[in-house]
Amino acid sequence: LQSASPGLAFASSPTKVLRSFDGLQAELNRPEFRFVVPDFRLNKAFDRLNALPEEKKRKVEFLCNECCWFFCPERKQCYENVSRKNLGEDCPDHVCASPKAHRGYRFSDAMRNHGFIGTQDIQNVYMPNGFRHFKIEGRSLGSAVVLEFLLYYMTKPEFQLNVREEIYLDSSLDLF
Repeated sequence: LQSASPGLAFASSPTKVLRSFDGLQAELNRPEFRFVVPDFRLNKAFDRLNALPEEKKRKVEFLCNECCWFFCPERKQCYENVSRKNLGEDCPDHVCASPKAHRGYRFSDAMRNHGFIGTQDIQNVYMPNGFRHFKIEGRSLGSAVVLEFLLYYMTKPEFQLNVREEIYLDSSLDLF
């Protein structure tokens, strides 16, 4: 793939659900991947993550705001179902086993997830240890929720209200 498309950056997708550290290392060793996204349950495996060589740390891209239940045994099946639907396949919906599935995605729930990576974590833990790439989940959740992600991760707290007001008063963004 890489030789046929030398300008493209390939990523090992979170849909692979790389739950084992050995699986993560195997993907990091593949030269065709510029980025590798481990399963969010490895986000806090600091003893193993921090021991990675610098060139491998530069390839890790963490999923920060995952809302999936931390103990979900069906993560891979769920991702496969979403992928099949995105490809236009006619298949039954995956039924989520999470105790809070009925609530849908809530950023407040994601923030309580054991794998959550907040802005202070990024600044004080991950970046000082050589990690630079972070992925925000939820591009299809709707403008209002995506706005909250962007405010949280990319706007200094003291300016968040100002940005909200400008967006709300402008009315050019369909939030609701």
